[in-house]
Amino acid sequence: MKIYTRTGDKGTTQIYVDKPLRVNKDDMVVTCYGDIDELNSTIGLLVTSVSTEYQSILQDIQRNLFQVGFAISASSTLTKEDVNALEDLIDSFTRKMPPNTAFVLPGGCVAAAQAHVCRAVCRRAERSVISLSKAHEVSDVVQAYLNRLSDFLFTFARYLNVEAGVVEVPV
Repeated sequence: MKIYTRTGDKGTTQIYVDKPLRVNKDDMVVTCYGDIDELNSTIGLLVTSVSTEYQSILQDIQRNLFQVGFAISASSTLTKEDVNALEDLIDSFTRKMPPNTAFVLPGGCVAAAQAHVCRAVCRRAERSVISLSKAHEVSDVVQAYLNRLSDFLFTFARYLNVEAGVVEVPV
């Protein structure tokens, strides 16, 4: 199968909702797909800089991000349990570190800095989904998942710094 189709050369692309639909490449749905794809790619980079014990957690999140995209266009297996799983991870990592008492500068060890980049991209994807939801039906679980994912990525960044012995820099 060829990767190029030549059908997008004039600024349109095909998406799948109930049936295939051709839209402009700057359509809100395509923008959301792009933001989610960028988020998934930044998490893929994060996977390369964490120990194997965390890689499967992040790869599960990456798989769920595909479900977020599917939920925007058609059907998805993303559920409230996936949101709850993120909350459980946040609680688990939070118990293993000192309380967060101040805003901190994004950064620290390389993995934590990348987790902060992921968090920022996640927040943008969440904003795109919220904008899309004003014009198209978007499942509530999508917004909840992205919101909780940004919380997880912040917590994970803090945890990676604690684990690496890096002191966070307050604002």
